[in-house]
Amino acid sequence: MQWQFWIIQTLNSVAFGGLLFLLSSGFSLIFGLMRIPNLAHGAFFMLGAYFGYSLLARGGNFWLVALAAGLGVGIIGIALERLVLRQISGNEQGQVLVTLGVSFIIADICLLAWTGDPMPLPAPQALRRPLFFAGYAFPTYRLVVLGIALVAAIGLYILMERTRIGAMIRAGVDDMEMARGVGIPVSRLFTTVFLLGASLAGIGGVLGGPILNAYPGLDADMLPLALIVVILGGAGSLLGAFVGSFVVGFLYNYGIALAPDLAYFVLFLPMVLVLVFLPQGLFGRVQL
Repeated sequence: MQWQFWIIQTLNSVAFGGLLFLLSSGFSLIFGLMRIPNLAHGAFFMLGAYFGYSLLARGGNFWLVALAAGLGVGIIGIALERLVLRQISGNEQGQVLVTLGVSFIIADICLLAWTGDPMPLPAPQALRRPLFFAGYAFPTYRLVVLGIALVAAIGLYILMERTRIGAMIRAGVDDMEMARGVGIPVSRLFTTVFLLGASLAGIGGVLGGPILNAYPGLDADMLPLALIVVILGGAGSLLGAFVGSFVVGFLYNYGIALAPDLAYFVLFLPMVLVLVFLPQGLFGRVQL
């Protein structure tokens, strides 16, 4: 029984880390590449979960629902970036206040539309039965979520590091005026990054629904975790988001299981140490 506890907790931590990566990778891209502190990112995650609940209640296929919810949240993200954030470009304090206000608006709209009761999202029927190995039962759905996170990490790495689009995005971040001077559509690329980040949060909300449920305050629970991941790994670093997500997943799950009274101390202490000794994060670039 003792071994089973550690195995299950480890598996839950890894699965939760994969879910955190889907949330924090988009947040890291938007914050690290576009220099936009999007505090509405947790609300995008929650909105994706609620969209998923409504579509699944109408008999939608789970995987198609996840994609549809991600696209819906991505469109809302485009509207936020194009109509609001672009008008206050360079004003980081204004962007913080605006995105925080948008998160409150989304939370109130969700409360009005879906009430204050937790909304459980059913996992796909084929993934509800546990897997048995060496006498231990493993939740199949959580393993699939981990696999999706790994695929997403590989896809994002290829996109950002091995494609022409990724090179143009990085060029726009390093020197926006020069990139525009050589014909790179920086504005359009940054909108694409915002769409990608918001869509990942929406998809993560649907995938996290069977584990976490959709409920008021889900945004406030997930956003601090994404912030910790970005601070640990470094803004704009996909490798940092990947490693940081699993570190936070382990700290969060084991902290709650072993020392619930000190769970937040265990979670935030590494963040404080990184801020003191490595302000750029474990894998972030040193600003010269």
